Amino acid sequence: MTRVAAVDCGTNSIRLLIADIDPSTGELTELDRRMTIVRLGQGVDRTGRLAPEALERTFAACREYAEIMKSHGVERIRFVATSASRDAENRDDFVNGVVGILGVEPEVISGDQEAEFSFNGATKELPGHEERLVVDIGGGSTEFVIGRGQVEAARSVDIGCVRLTERHVRQDPPSSDEIAAIRADVEAALDLAEETVPIREASTLVGLAGSVTTVAGIALGLDAYDSEAIHHSRISRDQVAGITRRLLASTHDERAAIPVMHPGRVDVITAGALVLLAIMERAGVEEVVVSEHDILDGIALSLV
Repeated sequence: MTRVAAVDCGTNSIRLLIADIDPSTGELTELDRRMTIVRLGQGVDRTGRLAPEALERTFAACREYAEIMKSHGVERIRFVATSASRDAENRDDFVNGVVGILGVEPEVISGDQEAEFSFNGATKELPGHEERLVVDIGGGSTEFVIGRGQVEAARSVDIGCVRLTERHVRQDPPSSDEIAAIRADVEAALDLAEETVPIREASTLVGLAGSVTTVAGIALGLDAYDSEAIHHSRISRDQVAGITRRLLASTHDERAAIPVMHPGRVDVITAGALVLLAIMERAGVEEVVVSEHDILDGIALSLV
């Protein structure tokens, strides 16, 4: 067994997976999985730069993760950085800070690479080989990847819950005009995604990341966030539509009071739910299979 650490640093959160992997079978045994909301992408859509306070939040999480890796005796580390650090003019500040803390350079991967890692992580445990559309709704971008056992087509588009919220939302709850502006951006992005990925051809939709898992937790009526209950749950389009309407009409405090809601998602979950609903409508699917295994698992598997 090889003990590895995978880090996924996105626009809204930084996440860590420590696992033992059997190189001969690819079997992954999870030892530690955690997530910290750092909002690295704060203001990037507007300024084109990573904010100093966002960098410091991210570096603080990296220092914590370094101690956890040390305690587990990790042999290999791979650190992948996604949308926010792709977009930033000062990404060298981010890279140098991570190297200084973890001793490994973050790989600012392309959207297509991100999609492939997500697909491999999300589908490894699923039975059968039907055509699956995997969507990873992040803070800055959303990845679409379709395949039957392996990736056939992938596309990353710049719609994410943080980016859309910062771009359009000024009121709480959002106004009808703000909602319409988000939907217009999402529909335009779906048009772009469909130039590469045949979204309507998949028989199964698999949804990843915090917006999807939070909507699933609400749909399941959980009293607290429970990843085991959420993993591989099936949430209908009608449920997603109802939850989206509820979120659109709720205030910050009402959203914060939802038991499964992470404090760092309170102000961006509405946009995330809108993205998920629009994807389900465009794909013509009646349900989404929710996966807690995602890009982190794909990164970890790539180390062996």
